[in-house]
Amino acid sequence: MSHTLGLTHPSDNYSPKIFFSAKDVDVTEWKGDILVVGVTENDLVRDSNSNFQNSILKKLDSKLGGLLAEASSEEDFSGKVGQSTVLRITGLGSKRVGLIGLGQSASTPAHFKAFGEVFATAAKSAQATNAAIVLASSEGLSDQSKLSSAYAIASGVVLGLFEDNRYRSESKKPALTSVDIIGLGSGPELDKKLKYAGYVSSGIIFGRELVNSPPNVLTPGVLAEEASKIASTYSEVFTATILNAEQCKELKMGSYLGVAEASANPPHFIHLRYKPPSGPINVKLALVGKGLTFDSGGYNIKTGPACSIELMKFDMGGSAAVFGAAKALGQIKPLGVEAHFIVAACENMISGTGMRPGDIVTASNGKTIEVNNTDAEGRLTLADALVYACNQGVEKVVDLATLTGACRVALGPTIAGVFTPNDELAKEVFEASEVSGEKLWRMPLEESYWESMKSGVADMMNSGSRQGGAICAALFLKQFVDEKVQWMHIDMVGPVWNYKKRSATGFGVATLVEWVLKHSS
Repeated sequence: MSHTLGLTHPSDNYSPKIFFSAKDVDVTEWKGDILVVGVTENDLVRDSNSNFQNSILKKLDSKLGGLLAEASSEEDFSGKVGQSTVLRITGLGSKRVGLIGLGQSASTPAHFKAFGEVFATAAKSAQATNAAIVLASSEGLSDQSKLSSAYAIASGVVLGLFEDNRYRSESKKPALTSVDIIGLGSGPELDKKLKYAGYVSSGIIFGRELVNSPPNVLTPGVLAEEASKIASTYSEVFTATILNAEQCKELKMGSYLGVAEASANPPHFIHLRYKPPSGPINVKLALVGKGLTFDSGGYNIKTGPACSIELMKFDMGGSAAVFGAAKALGQIKPLGVEAHFIVAACENMISGTGMRPGDIVTASNGKTIEVNNTDAEGRLTLADALVYACNQGVEKVVDLATLTGACRVALGPTIAGVFTPNDELAKEVFEASEVSGEKLWRMPLEESYWESMKSGVADMMNSGSRQGGAICAALFLKQFVDEKVQWMHIDMVGPVWNYKKRSATGFGVATLVEWVLKHSS
């Protein structure tokens, strides 16, 4: 980039490189900077002498002369989710010992991932270089549960350590370089799972960086450059095709180009194709992401305190999920599956050449759309992207988009809405989300709501009733999907952004990776 508005250039970000090792060792003999124990509320039950009944806590506390029991009582540590206490100690191989609460029980990947994130905060505060994690109660876990728990904890640690400091004048790198996971087994299968956690986490971090990037830096052209870097880095499995406006015009993408028309930054239609390094291809999938690098609303400009125009850099969160998944899969290299990663990247701006309310645009499948709201632009770009995806000969398509405020109103800030007419595809993606810990909720595709999308002069309008707005948007997208192709739409406008941390979440990456891997042989 030779020039950006404001002369802002991101510095190289530090991504945590953590070496994870699975060990079966005596926790009292482990040597390092900090040993952290994950405890449920039941693990803290005492006997009549106020001693821990849990075997690991009892063993640690006897070495520490009762200090752990004393401190947890004084600090009112009860094992509730997110509670933590850390002690500087002598008498153990570790310089510090910490307790982190897991609540009444911890059984899901989401629980263990959150535990890993709290652990990362404790390790940062202690300026630890090497650390260890143990669960106070892991005996009841099956071998499969131990694998999934270790994977989720490792993912949480990496993501908890990550800080996006590319746009700060000063930053400090975390000291942590190695983490031992104790008591969840050992061996090549677990080592592979921990390595896999690193691949997926790198994709999530990449997704976060894309969404966090300001629109004066991450233009459609720069997003295309970032996608091309994935293809060049993993060239043995990826190829990239970047179409300019003229090439899109040849493909009759009038719906997408109508949105892009007002911006001084030209559109870039991005297509990454993943082919396995060897063996037959059993299934072809497409992942389509909404790629509005900034959305002003167009002539229906976003106004008022609830419009969040200052956050409209996250309107390319769907594309970040798609490319984050591509980066992870480039490292994993699954066999038996071909995957297409497709983004129609552009900005929705205002100018004398821009799309007006009342204009009629024609999509690449020939359907005409009366634009009754220029701020319902994402679906216009996705229309041509979905047609293009179906033309790649794929059997299944999943699109992700920060599409409607209505979905955030319905499901809140942590749950994405899922729309699909296909129960089999829904089952596949929901199973993937159970592994990733990302929250999805299936919504109805109420066909009667299409009535509000009908136009008096064109095939349809791009916006319908405010009531059921997320459903109307999904019904619109359905018009551009081949009937032979299984299709799902994920409206991720709620979980794309963490308002408390004022930062992107990387939502969608982990679920997409799991979904693709379920199709690999």
